[in-house]
Amino acid sequence: MRVLVTGGASGLGAALVERFRGRGDQVLVCDIADGADRHLDVRSEDDWTAARDWVAAEWDGLDLLVNNAGVAGGGRVDVATMDEWEWIASINLFGVVRGTRIFVPMMKQQRSGHVVNVASLAGLVHPAGMGSYNAVKAGVVAFTETIGHELAPWGIRASVVCPSYFRTNLMASMRGADRALGAVMSRLVDDSPTSADDVAAAVLEGIERGDELILPDPAARQAWALKQQDRAAYDQVMRAQARKLEGM
Repeated sequence: MRVLVTGGASGLGAALVERFRGRGDQVLVCDIADGADRHLDVRSEDDWTAARDWVAAEWDGLDLLVNNAGVAGGGRVDVATMDEWEWIASINLFGVVRGTRIFVPMMKQQRSGHVVNVASLAGLVHPAGMGSYNAVKAGVVAFTETIGHELAPWGIRASVVCPSYFRTNLMASMRGADRALGAVMSRLVDDSPTSADDVAAAVLEGIERGDELILPDPAARQAWALKQQDRAAYDQVMRAQARKLEGM
């Protein structure tokens, strides 16, 4: 299988790359960090075009596009700035859209392919203090479902990955004026029992099954089930967290 992974030089991206290569796939690692096969800033149309041109010349097609690159952010509505909102949207949402738009014509031509977008549990479950992160990840969830419908007639599948907190280097990218939220998120990442490799293994299993929604860890599955099955209890938990964030 011919696979392109963005944000593939570290964290979940690197764990996915290792898993794909371990099963014999050809993988193109794209990132702005050292260790990538190609430099690719997901905000750059030129970088995406260059990656597509390389794939066309070297592989004559692409089987799996993994839009994994992302950054951490968030903040309470009266603390986070509009610059923070625009920054996180440009990477976490529009980066996914750019990559998908670049490679869909190729996949349509070959009448096959799979787009896997890495969102977050925050795309389904929306804790207080994380308005921008929740919004862009929810956008990735909605976008993925939409393209799944659009591209099905062409034999192209779409899946979205929604993990809960897991141990990774994501917090190194954290920006924002809301220091209280940053401290909470860092603690949740550091204390998680789930590793990036655990998530990567579950993602590959979900891809093999053809899952459209991949919830790769128990905490994600439990939180999503609570919201679906007992909305009152879910709201109570979310609002308790909000009061704690405000020091109330």
